[in-house]
Amino acid sequence: MNNRVHQGHFARKRFGQNFLSDQYVIDNIVSAIHPLPGQEMLEIGPGLGALTEPVADRLDHMTVIELDRDLAARLETHPKLGSKLTIYQQDAMTFDFAELAKEKGQSLRVFGNLPYNISTPLMFHLFSYTNAISDMHFMLQKEVVNRLVAGPNSKAYGRLSVMAQYYCHIIPVLEVPPTAFRPAPKVDSAVVRLIPHATIPYPVDDIRILSRLTTEAFNQRRKTIRNSLGHLFTPEQLTELGLDLSMRAENISVEQYCKLANWLSVNRASQKAEQE
Repeated sequence: MNNRVHQGHFARKRFGQNFLSDQYVIDNIVSAIHPLPGQEMLEIGPGLGALTEPVADRLDHMTVIELDRDLAARLETHPKLGSKLTIYQQDAMTFDFAELAKEKGQSLRVFGNLPYNISTPLMFHLFSYTNAISDMHFMLQKEVVNRLVAGPNSKAYGRLSVMAQYYCHIIPVLEVPPTAFRPAPKVDSAVVRLIPHATIPYPVDDIRILSRLTTEAFNQRRKTIRNSLGHLFTPEQLTELGLDLSMRAENISVEQYCKLANWLSVNRASQKAEQE
């Protein structure tokens, strides 16, 4: 039997489809999400409904975003789920979560077994809507969860760690072996909970500067910051900002990156004013 076929559906590689099939794991994830009636639950990539069914059992209604036209149609005609679901057949990367929260009159609780090939860009998309989201529970590649929760001075710590921790408090929930899926992925997975900060701990004036700064630092993570950020700061400026010039990108905390970003936005603005 073809192991890419599950419940009569052929798993599409281009959509990164791996379907959850282990009931024990499914029960644990649903308990961790803890959906309650009246909450606005939104699932990204419901697939064959492994999580959708037990979550919908506890609710009167929920919203799902499914890119695969066949799977969206299958959910629409599902005997148990059909009447409870609002289905958006589109790419979650183009979805306006703020618009839906506004329409529902409350913030969203987002969850999903995310396709591994788009999980990182999709999380960056979601971070721009954290004002409209109360929490997120995602099944991800274990390596991505390790990066999300990593602190400075570790190999896993990178741009994703800094940006995710800027927006959210992050808690690993459980690890999931490849055998819990059909077809089995080649990697271990894990479920993670992301709770957007009610108040951003280290607010930055311009998020694009923090994004650019972390990209440039981590793209040259083997270099000292004196070299990797030398086009943005003089050695004296870095020292004044409390950084050791021999530090590398992975030694700088989220708070320090935010401080650097704010220094840049203030000084860029004053340079611009001087030029004008």
